[in-house]
Amino acid sequence: MNKLESMAVFVRVVEKGSFTTVAEEMRISSTMIGLHIKGLEQHLGVRLLNRTTRRQSLTDFGQDYYQRCKQILADILDAESLASRQHQQPQGLLRIACPISLGVHVLTALNARFQADWPEVTLDIRLSDRPLDMAEDGIDVMLKIGELEQVNSMVARRLADYRSVVCASPTYIQAFGEPKHPNQLINHRCLGFAHPLASDHWQFIDAGNMLTVSVKLVTSINNGEALRYAALQGSGIIMQPEILLADDLRSGKLIRLFSHMDTPVRPVHLLTFADRQQLPKIRHYVDYVYKNLSQSLIDY
Repeated sequence: MNKLESMAVFVRVVEKGSFTTVAEEMRISSTMIGLHIKGLEQHLGVRLLNRTTRRQSLTDFGQDYYQRCKQILADILDAESLASRQHQQPQGLLRIACPISLGVHVLTALNARFQADWPEVTLDIRLSDRPLDMAEDGIDVMLKIGELEQVNSMVARRLADYRSVVCASPTYIQAFGEPKHPNQLINHRCLGFAHPLASDHWQFIDAGNMLTVSVKLVTSINNGEALRYAALQGSGIIMQPEILLADDLRSGKLIRLFSHMDTPVRPVHLLTFADRQQLPKIRHYVDYVYKNLSQSLIDY
């Protein structure tokens, strides 16, 4: 008998729990189902199923063999579908969720280039800093900042890290001086992000060691763009995402402070549903984002 066919029969028998049900499903006799199982057991030299007149159960080896058979059959199906997928063009509506700053300063330009290559894909972008449920909100692809807890039925691909920088405008530095060490921030005017998780303590990494310093917040704002604008006006020192400040740092409108130190980074992940990741519109989009953002979120 064909070994792959027998493996497929074995997997269905385990999942359905009945020779008769599988026989009806595959349109062959129950006797033939039994011959497939028996042939595998004879070939392997070990019993796969414990069978009685009333029930059947997997042996310990049968349980391991079942898992391997499932993976082998799935790999074969995937390999055989490569050719057909190669000719499938991505099209249709693609719903994407992303944090606001990352969406505005990174994903918007990337999406424009993606649609130039695949114009038949319509993008529905949800920019939000609040947690979203991909299933309940109908999201196909999500970019998430921070450590993942449980991914369950999701597939996660890690992108480049999300980094923050500390900076001030030349106007501020001219008026108040440039701090040479984070400990001096307590004597400077700092602008903070107004959020329950934000605080008047900023963290740095100095020679591999975590350094936490107190800062004097003279203003708190619950919007990164507003903090950026305030810093550009010389109002104070800010710690904000690098993607938000990249253009200003390049142009010299903002000056990076403590360039000899890093700040703690947060991972960025690209999430999709495991059972939908091979849809052409999702597969092409995920591959495109990963190709462009796996090394860096900014393009200097």
